[in-house]
Amino acid sequence: QVQLVESGGGLVQPGGSLRLSCAASGTIFNINAMGWYRQAPGKQRELVATITSGGRTTYADSVKGRVTISRDNAKNTVYLQMNSLKPEDTAVYYCKAAIASPPGWGVYDYWGPGTQVTVSS
Repeated sequence: QVQLVESGGGLVQPGGSLRLSCAASGTIFNINAMGWYRQAPGKQRELVATITSGGRTTYADSVKGRVTISRDNAKNTVYLQMNSLKPEDTAVYYCKAAIASPPGWGVYDYWGPGTQVTVSS
């Protein structure tokens, strides 16, 4: 009943910026923590940033100072503003959310299908 859909990925030159969005839809009682992960070809999926329902944020050291995670609770949406992008930021970016939903109104983890970010000149 719940799905996450990412948007905003694309091709950008080194030093450029992108803003990713992830919107959750379906039967939702509450969204707890949300986060962004990324996976480059041949590499392990890694955490980029997280944000709690109260707005507390954490960032991976590799992106700290260059990215900002935020959320709009009324829209069930989380954003990732990325600046000063580097070629090593190239990856598929995935949205994850812990959501209270059926069955049983327990908390389940949901993942979006991912959006490609390519940083290249």
